[in-house]
Amino acid sequence: MRPSQAVLSGTPVRLAELRFPARRVHVQRTRLAYIHLDNLLHFAKADRDARVDGYIVAYLPDELAVVFLREGEAITAVAFTERGRAVVPIPAVLDQIRDEVERGELAFCEAPPAQLAWMYQSGAAPARPIPIPPTAPREVFTELKRQRYAGILELIVDGGVSYFGFVDGRVQTAFLCDSPDPTAVEAYLDRVLAPRSEGSRTVAASLFPSVETLVPQASPVLVEAYRDVFWRIAETAEREVPGEGHQRALKVRDLLVSIHRPLAVLSTPREAELAPAVLAPEAMAFGLSDWSLQLLEQLEIIAPGVAPTVLRDATRPHRYVLQRAGFYQRLPWPVSW
Repeated sequence: MRPSQAVLSGTPVRLAELRFPARRVHVQRTRLAYIHLDNLLHFAKADRDARVDGYIVAYLPDELAVVFLREGEAITAVAFTERGRAVVPIPAVLDQIRDEVERGELAFCEAPPAQLAWMYQSGAAPARPIPIPPTAPREVFTELKRQRYAGILELIVDGGVSYFGFVDGRVQTAFLCDSPDPTAVEAYLDRVLAPRSEGSRTVAASLFPSVETLVPQASPVLVEAYRDVFWRIAETAEREVPGEGHQRALKVRDLLVSIHRPLAVLSTPREAELAPAVLAPEAMAFGLSDWSLQLLEQLEIIAPGVAPTVLRDATRPHRYVLQRAGFYQRLPWPVSW
């Protein structure tokens, strides 16, 4: 299998050469033909020793995808391509991995939560490439100190990705590729950036804001549950206010979809397959509650007292999920079960 020649957007770094820091490697980089992905994912969340914080990195022909795990559960994913970096739906990434079983490779590594948050942010936030002086690459640290920079520096040297957290221009925390000691920053830089008598190194650097935690995606099961709630409310509203409930549900959806983007997905007809989408659980809950509020306020004008009935009958199958999300707290009508 010939390695991909695709390069990371804005850099000379080949995607196939990227390596990330790891506290422990559970599965060394291996051809996908020898990996059973579903078994790996099941083991990661079912076995006590594998319920770790970490990441799965998939080397695909024209893309590098990283699936982030929290206690063994896949919670979000990013993709690095020649076009750029982006957060991508987990189901779409898993489908790509399964489709490229003959050409792709995979590694499964454990890493601390702070590193995972920075890795995620490097794909989620606009990473700003900065120039690296080829004859004096360490000058980038001097310049960031002069600027009193606060944020994350991503430094890639010959495919090895390291992260440096700056506060007031000084490195406070680092996650170093191929280095067992994350505190030995100076020794690491001396080693990877030392002058060479032969050949040249490939170096790239980018800056992006710091974050403390991963931002999870809503799981396909949760998205499906929220879609069911959307249509149950619309259908129950039509039953209680014939000729008005369904029509107003869609009109309110159309008014709010530019504000609450998840509504475009949640209002997908039941008979249609849900397209993969990156949705935050909080955004889904807030969008659904705002839509419900405005719809039920309109129906209350036509049929006073109808709102609690619609909420009770429509949301009963998913009430525990909605309670945890704070859905009912955002609405003025108490619901008795």
